[in-house]
Amino acid sequence: MLDAAENQTFVNISLQAKPVPKARLRKRHLGLIFSFVLCVMAPVAVSGWYLYERAADQYASRVGFSVRKQEVDSPVDLLGGLGALSGSTTLDTDILYEFIQSQDMVELIDAKLNLRAVYSKPDNDPIFSFEPNAPIEELVAYWRDMVAVYYDSGTGLIDLRVRAFETEDAVQIAEETLKQASLMINRLSAVAREDSTRYARTELDQAVIRLKIARQKLTQFRVQENIVDPEADVQVQMSLLGSMQQQLAESLIELDLLLENTREGDTRVSNLRRRVDIIQQRIESERQKFGIGGDGNQAFSTLIAEFEALSVDLEFAQTSYLSALTGYNTAIRQAQQQSRYLATYLKPTRPQSAEFPQRLILLGMISLFAFLIWSLLTLVYYSVKDRT
Repeated sequence: MLDAAENQTFVNISLQAKPVPKARLRKRHLGLIFSFVLCVMAPVAVSGWYLYERAADQYASRVGFSVRKQEVDSPVDLLGGLGALSGSTTLDTDILYEFIQSQDMVELIDAKLNLRAVYSKPDNDPIFSFEPNAPIEELVAYWRDMVAVYYDSGTGLIDLRVRAFETEDAVQIAEETLKQASLMINRLSAVAREDSTRYARTELDQAVIRLKIARQKLTQFRVQENIVDPEADVQVQMSLLGSMQQQLAESLIELDLLLENTREGDTRVSNLRRRVDIIQQRIESERQKFGIGGDGNQAFSTLIAEFEALSVDLEFAQTSYLSALTGYNTAIRQAQQQSRYLATYLKPTRPQSAEFPQRLILLGMISLFAFLIWSLLTLVYYSVKDRT
């Protein structure tokens, strides 16, 4: 019985454990709270105050367009009004997409609308407004923040969202951007037409030069030789030669008849013989002009050969010119049948309420990132503390 009592007493004493002391606020806890206030609550509070008290309202105007290309396949389709409309080429749309975000676009619109003055209107909003004295590089970066470009490569559609601190400014910037984009497409079309017709125009220019040279050589030949058309002269000379040969034959026949009926000393016989001699001399002289007479010169035949060579050159130059002219006209017609233009499916809208800055979203993002940064720093601190 005594042992049982002692055991019971020991059990009662063992069950009476000491109470756990209350947790005390230590320095590390105070540092943790202070860091939370400093890293999370203070930035969120300052950001909320700035967003709702200082940040200026921003209005967004939207515009949508695409690059289209019209192609007319044949004159029959042209007469029938069956122009084929094709979608925008990827190259043209990509060029336009990059151009909208380029420094050239910013400079063009700045020269028209004074972007520096437009985007520096809020006096009490240094974060979202633009410093008017900043260099062009900063203006381009600010432009890319205020003008959002959405490009669907599958459909070739480009959407713009243009922001400004006043409704009218947003609409004007959107309209001017659309105008400059249209001018850019016109320049691309002009370059494409120039490229497609450059070779044909070069060939035409060369053909014109060859034709002018051939005509000048032929004209110079005619002036120097005092001959308009040697071939016509040849025909005249051949007719003359034929006529003289006929006269010679007639005179010889007449002489033979006269010798049969008269004596040798008759004056008519001597006259006919003199006539025959003169005709023969003239025939020989005319033959020498053609280069077919004994020791006669070759001048006339050489002139004929030179004239024929120049005529062949002129004919070849004329044929080349007509061919080049046809090719040039065909190239121009094909270039005109492939015209690019900017198709606007959404004209610049006029906003009625301010959509930006999106204060609640920005405040939520600031809160989230501030909390994540504070949590990361806290984990790093305790990790280092546990290892030391």
